Amino acid sequence: MIRRTLILLSQCFYRKNITFLDSIQQEKQLPFHYSYLVNFSSFSSNEILLNKLENAIKQNQLSEACEVFADFKRLHGFPSNLIISKLITQLSYSFDSYWLKKGYDLVLLIYKQKSHLLCYDFLAKLAISLARDQVPIHASTVLRIMLELGKFPTRDVWKTTFIHMVKTETGTYLVSDLLVEICDCFMHHMEEYGVKNSKHLKMIKPDTMIFNIVLEACVRFKSTLRAEQIIELMAVVGVVADASTIVLIAQIHEMNGQRDELKKLKCYIDRAPARLLRHYRQFYDSLLSLHFKFDDIDAAVELVLDMCKHQGSSFFSGGFTSNDRKDLPKTYLIPIGSCNLKTELRLQIEPELLQKDYVLSVGSHPELATFLGGRLFPSNKALAKVIHGYRKHGKIGDLSKTIVSIQKGLGVMQKPGLSSDMLGSCIQIRWLETSHDILDDMELAGTPMDFEAYLSLLSAYCKENMMKEAKTLIKQMRKRGWLQDLSDEDVVSGSFLEKCCLPFLDENSVIVVEKSGLAESLIRELKEGENAIPSLIYEINTSIYFFCKGNMMDDALRTYQRMQEREIQPTVQTFTHLINGYSKLKMYREITILWGEIKRKLDSGDLTSNRDLHEMLLWNFIRGGYFERVLEVLDYMKRNGMYIDKWKYKSEFMKFHKYLYRSLKEEQTKTEAQRKRLEHVRAFRKWVGID
Repeated sequence: MIRRTLILLSQCFYRKNITFLDSIQQEKQLPFHYSYLVNFSSFSSNEILLNKLENAIKQNQLSEACEVFADFKRLHGFPSNLIISKLITQLSYSFDSYWLKKGYDLVLLIYKQKSHLLCYDFLAKLAISLARDQVPIHASTVLRIMLELGKFPTRDVWKTTFIHMVKTETGTYLVSDLLVEICDCFMHHMEEYGVKNSKHLKMIKPDTMIFNIVLEACVRFKSTLRAEQIIELMAVVGVVADASTIVLIAQIHEMNGQRDELKKLKCYIDRAPARLLRHYRQFYDSLLSLHFKFDDIDAAVELVLDMCKHQGSSFFSGGFTSNDRKDLPKTYLIPIGSCNLKTELRLQIEPELLQKDYVLSVGSHPELATFLGGRLFPSNKALAKVIHGYRKHGKIGDLSKTIVSIQKGLGVMQKPGLSSDMLGSCIQIRWLETSHDILDDMELAGTPMDFEAYLSLLSAYCKENMMKEAKTLIKQMRKRGWLQDLSDEDVVSGSFLEKCCLPFLDENSVIVVEKSGLAESLIRELKEGENAIPSLIYEINTSIYFFCKGNMMDDALRTYQRMQEREIQPTVQTFTHLINGYSKLKMYREITILWGEIKRKLDSGDLTSNRDLHEMLLWNFIRGGYFERVLEVLDYMKRNGMYIDKWKYKSEFMKFHKYLYRSLKEEQTKTEAQRKRLEHVRAFRKWVGID
């Protein structure tokens, strides 16, 4: 027996990956007093494999290191924290996606079997590396493991991983979910520890820059409904919104059609110093855009005139001198939602605060406001919308007054002939009556237009064979001292107009004038206006939003029903306002009824699938326990190729329904309804990977 044992012992030194323990276990008849040899062999193989593993890690031989690690775990379990840390750190430093995936798989294995072996340092390094390698799902999982284990990443880790993750749409969705989870952890610890443990709370509280990174990504990928929830989260956590945040909020409210929210901000932004004017161009652009969307031409013109007439060292000073500015508070509290609510959320803003170390691109480029020479001006697109808006409402007289006011406001910096440019644009698109009205109004205002402007309109009348209108215009021109030596017939003759070098009709009988940016913008505005959302929808959505924020769901529902009676198609914003309102009151059954209406709209093509909307429905249906509806929403999301964050929904399920039907068998169900519900719950548990 001793001879056989020695033979087995010798084999472990010559056969690769065969330890003495493996060999001796094959022998069933060894006496008990040989057990010390087993312990000796096990100890030896432990040391040999550990040395081999450490050497492979030091020499960056990742393939061999992973093989030896697998052998060691199979024989002895997990090695020490130090060895695991070295291996995962080395895998994290690799630029090869294959080894990063190996590191991620190893973390998952340890997390499932011995999570206490996971350390902060290598988890943070791995999360950053995965995010940099554009594997946002894996990066988010590592970060979530850190949160679950209480190993809270520093703000620098959050910022670094977030900056890489938000480069993709899926990464942006995950980052927004992670931010919500970070804030939940912060609020939980604040309740648990209170203000006494301020250092600990400060470590896990997200700062303004983290919120800006997420909001900017939401704007870029048009996840604005989710962004609206992030804004409310800022108010709950107590994070101050800086200048970049305010601009992002403006873009979010613009896309969601929430003009009143921007109006609340405007008086504070008007006080911002001149050095920030370039930065706030997007804010005024968004507000101006909403005025036009609401078809509020008077409010739009008022803002345009403000942009034109103010100049100097401070912009929109609101009557404040430089000495007064010193006494103004730097931080303000802005209500979110209805100003009349006792339980309203209030967002802290600091309009003059701008991060020095990192400035965001703050979304899209402004289209309605331009910046030149330290001042803001309306763009050609904005002026085109003004012209179109006044003409649509039959307020040409007001348009002429606006032209005069804009020219006075622009002063020496105005481009030459703004009034002539406007007139030429109207002529080009055959608004000849409007053009004539502008000429008349400019005369009455004491700022008549020049000779060329009158001749342009006269040429257009002649080419359209509108001789009655042409002769009326000739009389006006004679009153101003022009065309005194010519008869009407001489004036309208082609030879006279040719001598004056005036434009003629092209082959398609369209008035040809020198094309300007304003004329092209006006033509585009007319085309876009045909497909624009009616302003009434914005007004109705604003009312529904107000009622839902005030928990006045009966009023909100009546407004929605009137919308249906008038055959006005609801938008995504309409339904999200209603869902949010019901959700706050935990009226989940009413949301299921609303889901039926949403499904009909989706199937008929009257409503476009929206990921934020589907996510809101999923979240509420899981909380309410409507798992048949959960599966329906999941089906719509899958059909539209939308990424679904299983971790989030698994966590929600475990929080509210951890033991739901856990031990109930199908044959134990008492009713058909209970059997079906059991089936739906099982299907969901299987989908998120609980069972």
